[in-house]
Amino acid sequence: MIYFDNSATTKPYKEVLHTFTKVNEQLFANPSSIHSFGGRVEKLMQQAREQVASLLHVQGKEIIFTSGGTESNNLAIKGAALRYRNRGKHLITLKIEHPSVLNAFKQLEEFGYSVTYLDVDESGKVDPAMVEKEIREDTILISIMHVNNEVGTIQPIMKISEILQRYPKVIFHVDHVQGCGKVPLEMKHSRIDLCTISAHKVHGLKGTGLLYKRDGINLSPILTGGEQEANIRSGTENVGGIASFAKALRLHFSKTENDIKKMFDIQRYLRDELEKLDEVIIHTPKADQAPHIINFSVKHFKAEVLVHALDKHEIFVSTTSACSSKQSKPSRTLLSMGVPLEIAESSLRISLSFENTLEEAKQFLQVFNTEINSLMKTMRRSK
Repeated sequence: MIYFDNSATTKPYKEVLHTFTKVNEQLFANPSSIHSFGGRVEKLMQQAREQVASLLHVQGKEIIFTSGGTESNNLAIKGAALRYRNRGKHLITLKIEHPSVLNAFKQLEEFGYSVTYLDVDESGKVDPAMVEKEIREDTILISIMHVNNEVGTIQPIMKISEILQRYPKVIFHVDHVQGCGKVPLEMKHSRIDLCTISAHKVHGLKGTGLLYKRDGINLSPILTGGEQEANIRSGTENVGGIASFAKALRLHFSKTENDIKKMFDIQRYLRDELEKLDEVIIHTPKADQAPHIINFSVKHFKAEVLVHALDKHEIFVSTTSACSSKQSKPSRTLLSMGVPLEIAESSLRISLSFENTLEEAKQFLQVFNTEINSLMKTMRRSK
């Protein structure tokens, strides 16, 4: 099997699975219970919080554990919009954001908020000057993803952060789900107020995530109840998931130091070889791109046809975002980049992990070429 769909989800590290199982077998008490067993579980959870905070170079009290990226994005966006609505009701985001961001903004529009959806250029990047141009007196929140989940474009977060130093009343949220552990992001000494990370994109388990909330920023809770997570995210904590998330982040960051060059080399090799094929159009930009994503189209073929052709060989790639792939719609990101509809409908995404190898890339290309040639012959015979 060759798994090239790591932007959708990653395979959990064995150590992560071991941690999750051990915690749920031995430390299964409710961390809110006042007995000593509950106290030991609470201590473990706080140790995990401090470990995660240390890896991100922030404070433990700035970490809110959630059920994943979607909840963290909704908590950041809706929580900030509700908390600061007395300052204004204007919000800014990009047209190419993840559905968990875009749909949160669309829901807020139903409640009377005004949203500006910014365009991107042909590389999928927003112009920081355009962000500043749209800021108004009543702007209270800007949400921009760090790394685009479909084409891998890195947004100019630090430049936008510098601009926002002049607008202290505007809350800045960054969706860091695709960039975490692969593209560095400075949170502590920047103007980033809120930041989303998901465990299952860094070889952790599905159902766990976090929201970094800079000290001094307030949010209205989306989930109310027992006042867990500093009364911002109620609900009995998933301690096994939290402890294994901390383990996954530590392991993933250690691999970043040693294996990021290997990942870039594999991506570069795939790009160079795909560019040699007349039928292939590469959408991932050559500059300011993440090391793990390469998005491309194959002329004349729908993306689903190619996914299923590769699937027969147990090679797994994707079309658009996994959260949108079953809708059979062309990529919103590619259309925003100016890619023609017919080409956008044939786009594929390869997304790597530190576990992938150059040999796997070579095997993929061999099978890919064979399948394309076979499909081309079938197409010619049908005419």
